[in-house]
Amino acid sequence: MAVVTVGGGTAGVRAHARLRAVPDGRGGTALPVLAGEGPLALRRTRDADGEARVRVVGAMSGPLGGDRFLLEADVAAGARLRVGSAAATIALPGQGKEPARYETRLRVADDAALRWEPEPLISVRGSELEVLTRVEVAEGGRLLLREEQVLGRHGEPPGDLRSRLTVRVGPDLVLDQQVTCGPGAPRGWDGPAVLGGHRAVGQVLLVDPVLGARPVTPGVFGTTASLVPLPGPAALITAVAPDALLLRRLLDEALHALCVTLDRPLPPAPRTPRGAAVSV
Repeated sequence: MAVVTVGGGTAGVRAHARLRAVPDGRGGTALPVLAGEGPLALRRTRDADGEARVRVVGAMSGPLGGDRFLLEADVAAGARLRVGSAAATIALPGQGKEPARYETRLRVADDAALRWEPEPLISVRGSELEVLTRVEVAEGGRLLLREEQVLGRHGEPPGDLRSRLTVRVGPDLVLDQQVTCGPGAPRGWDGPAVLGGHRAVGQVLLVDPVLGARPVTPGVFGTTASLVPLPGPAALITAVAPDALLLRRLLDEALHALCVTLDRPLPPAPRTPRGAAVSV
């Protein structure tokens, strides 16, 4: 971990965490690289069915203004990895004048599988955070990626949140999406054409070779969730909801229906978001 000082004041914390998953030669998955710094501590938990499991544990508050976090995961051919977090990530105001930045880079090789399912991100009043997620999946790789964002704690307006997700499958760019919310966002971000007054927004991205041969049919779940096919072997579920708990239920319902359609193993039963008490 490095703390950078500018003009006698602390500009922010720099933290870099890395993990690499490879086959262990016995039908399971080894983690030859599992390294975190400061607020990005990585902990391996109990494996299941050949899948290595890791949790990101926030060892410090943040991200705060001026912080720079980078989290990288590389899944080699034949490996299976599932990553979650121990609690919600809370974006807080800080002394740094620059916005905080949280970047995630994911790489999934051919014949590899990654489930990336962190707990929600909560944007607190007065915070300013940029979230950048970059994903590269080989044409024979599989990925399930979940993002959930809550705009403000109970009874408070959100901070400024800018989130961008880019996804490449093989050489092709299949998704480049950006969402901007909060008082610094362009007017209309919470209007009927965008969030419609809802305070929780999320998505589930699925990349699976079977989607190349069996593209999904667009669909709607409830009144605020949708499923759309993406170019190549990919599909995207998006949803908005009044709170984190309802958002997760919508995403889980749509993901369950998609897995049934594809004849894939069903995801775990809907979970109650950690931190929901402070985010709804």
